[in-house]
Amino acid sequence: MNVLLVYPQYPETFWSFKYALKFVSKKAAFPPLGLLTVAALLPASWNKKLIDLNVTKWNDKELEGIDLVLISAMLIQEASVEEIIQGCHGRGLKIVVGGPLFTINGEETLDDRIDHYVLDEGEVTIPEFLADLEKGTLKRMYSSPERPALSRTPLPAWDLISFKKYATLPVQYSRGCPFNCDFCDIAILNGRVPRTKSSEQMLAEMDALYERGWRGGVFIVDDNFIGHKKQVKQLLPRLRQWGLERGYPFHFITEASLNLADDDELLKLMTEANFSQVFLGIETPHEGSLTECNKVQNAERDLEESIHKIQQAGLEVMGGFIVGFDSDPPSIFEQQIRFIQRIGVVTAMVGLLHAVPRTPLYQRLKEQGRILKNSTGNNTDGTLNFIPKMDVQLLINGYRQIVETIYQPRQYYARISTFLKGYKPGLKGQRMKMRDVRAFVKSLYILGIFGRERFYYWKLLTTTLIKYRRAFPQAISYAIYGYHFRRVLKHLALASAKKVTSKAT
Repeated sequence: MNVLLVYPQYPETFWSFKYALKFVSKKAAFPPLGLLTVAALLPASWNKKLIDLNVTKWNDKELEGIDLVLISAMLIQEASVEEIIQGCHGRGLKIVVGGPLFTINGEETLDDRIDHYVLDEGEVTIPEFLADLEKGTLKRMYSSPERPALSRTPLPAWDLISFKKYATLPVQYSRGCPFNCDFCDIAILNGRVPRTKSSEQMLAEMDALYERGWRGGVFIVDDNFIGHKKQVKQLLPRLRQWGLERGYPFHFITEASLNLADDDELLKLMTEANFSQVFLGIETPHEGSLTECNKVQNAERDLEESIHKIQQAGLEVMGGFIVGFDSDPPSIFEQQIRFIQRIGVVTAMVGLLHAVPRTPLYQRLKEQGRILKNSTGNNTDGTLNFIPKMDVQLLINGYRQIVETIYQPRQYYARISTFLKGYKPGLKGQRMKMRDVRAFVKSLYILGIFGRERFYYWKLLTTTLIKYRRAFPQAISYAIYGYHFRRVLKHLALASAKKVTSKAT
């Protein structure tokens, strides 16, 4: 059996880091971990090839001699999925799809051009698909509510990709989240009870990357790494020892909930294991909106104090923020700007609230007759998929005010300064590798000479070298990220202007 696994292209977004990647000569931020895991679940005797459209262009010759085309996608990749299906349809190829896009949307994604849907968790549905394939009794739909133990998850098929094309490599430790924020689809996709891999599995995953020559960032892609604290605390000392014995070849990035700030032991264990960054869903400083969306882990706490505590422990905080809640007052936009500037979260991803199918938010808005269309998965393009309580134009204009303000060079570099004042790098710090040195040299030219932010850039370099020398790699990374964010904003503004012009004509 000859199989082609295809990963769709991401649109240009804040999260793509498209313009930052050019500084380190990489094609994409991360490879498709889900599809690489799917490949490992397929028979070893099959001939497999993976195409990631984020690092390579589509070529019709790739379809020659192929028996099955497997596509896995997220909501935000829907447009690229359509192009792939169009390219495959009519060639006598069997098309098999899976991933969050198809699992969340369910029957709404049914397409006559698609032969088989293999949904939910692959450790359960892929073996069922393979068994029926062997018997010649294939069904169109494979779905299961079962939450399998992650001991059934194989090592990803890393041999199908080139590490050189990616900035960071992903690994999964757990699935599921104990919280139930009403706009989030994690509990739907992976359940409320966190399941983890064993410490032995995780060390085997580290060995697999290390032995293939990877050195640098490893993103533990769990939606909430600390969902099962007891298990995490058993893993971290062993991960620390593994790193110590090899000279700390990896630094780790992950996602967590804000209650991380309540656990001093966990913070210490993470920094000792060489975790350097953590993404937190901060959402909003408005207490009523936190209560509305059932963000219990953030409500009734001092958000600023919690964030500063995590940063002071040696973890860079990346934050997600949302506007568009029913409880948001007209002043929320200025509140968000002041709050983001005050807490020093440099990578502040601000989005408009989107109602994702099957979430509690979606169900509530649907009952109220407020759903306009399905979510695209991109909450940073200035569009809504539901009718908000706030005036629509006020909300969209306010959202644009936030992002256009916080990514202006003066405000952006001010946040870097605030971050550096409260940040205490871990004992090992983040070591500069040759690619980081090359990125720094490029930044001198692009940002320091020709960039409109050059005054702030040189001030940052000088201040960091004098006061915060150990955080120099972070400072350079943030300067480069800022360049990316401003380029994306410019792209979105141009796209918005074209839409307005098109409607006018």
